[in-house]
Amino acid sequence: MTRVVMVTGSSHGIGRQIALTLAEQGDNLVLCGRDTDALATVQDQVTALERRAIAVAGDISDPQFVHQLVCAATMAFGHIDGLVNNAGVMRRTATLQTSLAQWEQVLRVNLTSAFMLSQAVLPIMVAEGGGAIVNITSAAAVTPHPNAAPSYGASKADLTYLTKHLAQEFAEDHIRVNAVCCGPIASAMTDQWHADYREKVLAKIPLKRLGTPEEVAAAVAFLLSEKAGFCTGASLNVSGGKLMI
Repeated sequence: MTRVVMVTGSSHGIGRQIALTLAEQGDNLVLCGRDTDALATVQDQVTALERRAIAVAGDISDPQFVHQLVCAATMAFGHIDGLVNNAGVMRRTATLQTSLAQWEQVLRVNLTSAFMLSQAVLPIMVAEGGGAIVNITSAAAVTPHPNAAPSYGASKADLTYLTKHLAQEFAEDHIRVNAVCCGPIASAMTDQWHADYREKVLAKIPLKRLGTPEEVAAAVAFLLSEKAGFCTGASLNVSGGKLMI
């Protein structure tokens, strides 16, 4: 039976590459994000790889959308074998300029959505006899990011804890839960960095370069696979050495 993996935030960037890498390896996909047109493009790319995909657009921090997404996935495929909680948002306000609404919005997207979706998918995996979840976290969970709002690092730190909690609670159900902890990854946003800021970032990375979405996707694919069958509750650092724990 072909594995079915749900990838949140899969319309752009790292999430898009995760979806395409998994399709290349033979998985069917459940895609979700806010950008309907971009999701449709990724769906077409998955189809071109001779895999099936459904695309459901909406707000992953909305409980009703989470229910709609899981229902659509089970109706289309009948089972969910993997979940990648990739959707995330970062704000660049300093602490004193961060409103309560901004704080709560970042936590809803980065943390609460992962909790809600895991809570919805885990009973399906338990009934199937197992599964795997990968959460995308950040080096900012351990080392504060000077240009990120405090809510970003806090949300990623809590997501790291949630990873460990779920790994322990569902180990006897043969469900593995791990995280990929990302350092600076090349993206449309990093392409806009000024040269002096780029130099400061690279100076803190032992490998002296940004990571790529393909490298993050490869780490996710590994943790979802049986090759990582004895890995649970772990955080795999894809940070070029910026974070060494």
